[in-house]
Amino acid sequence: MMFCTKCKSILLPDKDNPKKIRCNNCGYVSRGNKGSIILKEKTKESKKIEIIDKSIETLPKTEAECSKCGNKHAFYWLNQTRSSDEAETQFFMCTKCKHRWRSYD
Repeated sequence: MMFCTKCKSILLPDKDNPKKIRCNNCGYVSRGNKGSIILKEKTKESKKIEIIDKSIETLPKTEAECSKCGNKHAFYWLNQTRSSDEAETQFFMCTKCKHRWRSYD
């Protein structure tokens, strides 16, 4: 990484002349570079998020009969699938077999 000799800011490639580098802080411009300028950035890898328990249920439950297995409980959520002046669509997912269906009530 190159720094300005006057104000110690980082020098960046000049937009008008790619063989020169310029300081955006004080306006210093280098005399020129015979080769190409390569900018690199080092970053530390952040820790990846691990899913410990995939079975945690976060959706609310309601009493609704599944047409596939006959179970009486389902998770539900609402989504606006049509225009905004119409009612939301209710989606259900069986707590037992994970079958999904919707209701337009």
